[in-house]
Amino acid sequence: MNNDRKMLYQNKMANYAIGISAALFATGVWSLNFIIPFVIGRYSIFDFALFRFVISGCVGAIVLVLRRDRIYRMGIKDMAVIAWLSLTGYVGFFLLVSSSAMLAGPVIAPAILSLVPVVLSISGNLYQGSVAWRSFFIPLFFIATGLIVLNGYDYTMHRGYQLLPPYMGMLCAMGAVILWTCFGLFNQNALENRPTMDSSVWSAMLLVASAVEIVLFFPIGSSMGLFEIPTLGLSWSSAHSLWLWGVSLAFLSSVGGVWAWTIASRRLPVALSAQLVVFETIFGICFGLITQSRLPSFIDIGGIVLLIVGVVMATRVFYMSHSYTQIKHVE
Repeated sequence: MNNDRKMLYQNKMANYAIGISAALFATGVWSLNFIIPFVIGRYSIFDFALFRFVISGCVGAIVLVLRRDRIYRMGIKDMAVIAWLSLTGYVGFFLLVSSSAMLAGPVIAPAILSLVPVVLSISGNLYQGSVAWRSFFIPLFFIATGLIVLNGYDYTMHRGYQLLPPYMGMLCAMGAVILWTCFGLFNQNALENRPTMDSSVWSAMLLVASAVEIVLFFPIGSSMGLFEIPTLGLSWSSAHSLWLWGVSLAFLSSVGGVWAWTIASRRLPVALSAQLVVFETIFGICFGLITQSRLPSFIDIGGIVLLIVGVVMATRVFYMSHSYTQIKHVE
């Protein structure tokens, strides 16, 4: 009996180790989005978006070919849902995240984006009402204090590389939070309404749709001066950074990150995996500090700690209360 318990415990710990490692990998590669504007040279974030999403779209097309037996007939409504989700959760979200990092600095952007799990929890609670709103007061106090500390300090450290003021970057980051919240809620609802849909096929269709959308936008964006590819070209001598980062993130972030997070979600409790999302903020801020060639100040560390504690507390409050409600329902 003791041997059985020991084996179960070892299997559980092994699953936790694999799940946590996968979650750290996923959040690490996702956080690279925050530094893209600072590593692609003279090219714009629109150039990078075109490059990245076309490559990841090709990967998605290969997945669809390999899983063609799991694709059911798609209607106009299905295609419209996929187009909307890919626009908000992929193309639009990436452009807003990159813009926020470029305008407000690569520290503020991931700090504000850490609010995503909290906003998702609060949005879910609006529908379910499973958590008393007073339970969020202390976590939100920590979050607000952390954001004020980070934003107030980093605002004076960074003035962005564009003519627009830094607060526009904060607005872009908030817009990204709204887009990702909408994507999370609508994507979950779309999959619930399509119970026979294979999740890998669904993800592949989103990748293909995002590639089609950015390609269709290319002529319009070029006429507006948003793309530098028509002027700079794509030769290795001038576009090596675009090639390296575009290919890397297409596979690591769009494909590898999703795959790794799927592994983490299957091996870890929901409450734990939801809290591990904050590592995207930690990695993003670390990479941002590297691009700024500086060490974190005591104010940076204090703001980050307050923010992360608040996010973890808010996420834990929601999921622990939700789990308790499910247990009572079973009883």
